[in-house]
Parts: sequence; structure tokens; C-alpha cells
Amino acid sequence: MRSALSTATLLRDADHHLALRMVVGERGVNRSITAPRVQKLGLAMSGYLDHVRSGRIQILGETEISFLSTMPAGERDRILRSLCERDVACLVVTKGLPVPEELVRHGEAAGTPVLSSALPTAEFIARVTRFMEDWTAPAVSLHGVLVDVSGVGLLLLGKSGIGKSELALDLVARGHRLCADDVVDIQRQGSELEGAATDILGHHMEVRGLGIINIPDLFGVGAVRDRKRIDLCVELDEWDPRADYDRLGLDDKTYEILGVAVPYIKIPVRPGRNLTTLVEVAARNQLLKVRGHHSAREFQQSVDAVTAASAPVLPRESGPVTPLPFTTEVEGLDDPSGPGDDDGNVEHAGRVAVVGLDGGAGGSIGGGAELGGAARRRGR
Repeated sequence: MRSALSTATLLRDADHHLALRMVVGERGVNRSITAPRVQKLGLAMSGYLDHVRSGRIQILGETEISFLSTMPAGERDRILRSLCERDVACLVVTKGLPVPEELVRHGEAAGTPVLSSALPTAEFIARVTRFMEDWTAPAVSLHGVLVDVSGVGLLLLGKSGIGKSELALDLVARGHRLCADDVVDIQRQGSELEGAATDILGHHMEVRGLGIINIPDLFGVGAVRDRKRIDLCVELDEWDPRADYDRLGLDDKTYEILGVAVPYIKIPVRPGRNLTTLVEVAARNQLLKVRGHHSAREFQQSVDAVTAASAPVLPRESGPVTPLPFTTEVEGLDDPSGPGDDDGNVEHAGRVAVVGLDGGAGGSIGGGAELGGAARRRGR
């Protein structure tokens, strides 16, 4: 767990290039920075100190230093003494400007850290703000491997011994970049997640049978990177013949880390499967999805379109059938003059004639087509 943010933390930072040096006030370097924001003193230099916030980094830029130089010495001394006696985290003079002698004297007396930075004011504020946001951001450490594959940050997950490090080593050998092995420190930055290696492990890797290896020494500094946004979680799962693995990819799954839903896939591991190629394809496929091309769904749409085009067209239903007031006569094979079979078995080899209610011929069903046969059935 990280220690509290303080002036000493600012001085130790090497990632954000704050270009800081201590002027006076070493006794107060452990004062806590309680608010991850800076305050530019501005109006406070006129003596109005009511809104100078404690626990913040106070900035004196070119405007403040120039204004102080125009003040009478006694007034300047009074204002800077009052400023140093307040419970501020530290005072930073930017742009490499000379630190007023009164500020040096009163800062040392009050134990208030006075720092100097060679950066322009706006640049220093941007960098120190980013540093404080990184330091105070929600964070978690996960067991896994983080690699940069074709610009896609892949977080490899899975139980110990499944082959995450070996897979990452093969990816590095193919020209991809390692970010962290075994333990990944993850921070939430807004709606995104960034991962990095721990300070102790760095870019070392443990490979069973080989031991601890140093990736930059073996493959060069181009084979590693310090931080990477996490774009896809890939879980390596030992092959289970009873498990139902996704074979279509129509439904996108996510893996939640620090409240952020990250795209997620599970790859079953078994002898003979080329995991390196599968992971490379997964990274490329994720790039396509980000750009609006979902291969599985586009294929499904094509299949649906072909199926709809080849489906037979069925006749429309005309509604319920109304019985006709006709007598039907069916000629069968039995007796041309008899009433026909009483069992209702009439072969489809007869002539069907329709006779009206008045006994006259009403026509033939099916256009009076001759179907052949000798038996006749009468009924209403």
C-alpha cells in the first residue's frame, strides 16, 4: 500500500519530471498533501490570505514574484512570514526564478518546505497534477501478465502454471512488448485502466526451467514499456471437454476491475493449440471491434440475409372457408350405379362432379378434370 502523499514524495518522483530541488524547509518535507490540487497564490500576494488552503501545493509564478518585487520591503516581509506560518504543504517557485530572500528566511524558520522548479508555471502545474492524480487514483494489484500486442494492452489471466509467462515470452520474441510479469499494478484513470510492473520486479520474468530472466538485457529496451492501458483481458483456462466454450463470438463479455468493464475472452489451453497466434489474432480482432467492425456479427447478418432471400414465398391466407350448398358425386372403382363404399375409402383416381341442389349438374371440382374410376358416392 502506498504511503501518504507528501513533499518528500514529490522530490523522489522520477516519472513525471517535475525538475524540483529543495531550497529550505527540510524539516517539513513529510507534511501531507491532503488535496490533489495546486493553488496559485495570485491575490494572496497582496496580503489577502483568507483563502490560502492548507494541505495544498502553493505556486509562485512569474506574476507573483514580479508583484512581490514591487512591494516595500517591510510589506513583503510581513506577507511572506504570514504565508510560511500557515499550514501549507509546500511552496514552489517556478520557471527557475530567484527565490525572495524573505521567503527563504521565513520558510526555514517555520519549517515550511520551499522548492524551486525550472519548468514554466503551466507545465509544472500540469505535471504535478497528473502526478497527484496517479498517486491518489484507485489501485489494485493482480496476478497476471501485461503485454502490448500490436498496440493493444492484453492482461493475461489464469491460474499459476497455466503458461502466462511462457506465452508472454513468445510474444516478446515475435516483436511485442512486455509491461509486467507475475504481478500487475493497476490504476484507474477516469474510465480507463493503466497497468505497470511493481518497483521490485521491474521487467524481470520468471520462467519455469529457466529461472529469472531480464527482458531488456535479452531483447533490448524496445521489448518493454513502463505503462500500458488495459484494452482486453484474456483468461487462459485448462481445457475441459465438458465446458461450453464460445465458438461464435456474437456476445461480448467483460471483466470488471476497479469498477471498469474491460472486454474479456477465455481461451482453452490444450496441447497442440498455438496460443501465441490465438492471442495475436485476439488483439487484431479487438482493434477491428474498436473501429466498428465486429466480424462475428457481420457474418451472422450475412447468413440471415441469404436465408431470408432463399426462403419460399407462401400464399396468403384468404380467411375462413364457407361451405358450399352443393351435392358432391365421386366416381370410384366399385359399382358405377351403386352408392359406393360406405367406409369412406375413396382412391384419388376418380372423377369428382358437383351437382346443384336442384339436381342439375353444377360443374366439376378442379375444372372437371377426368381422374378415372367407376364408383360413385352421393352426399350432401
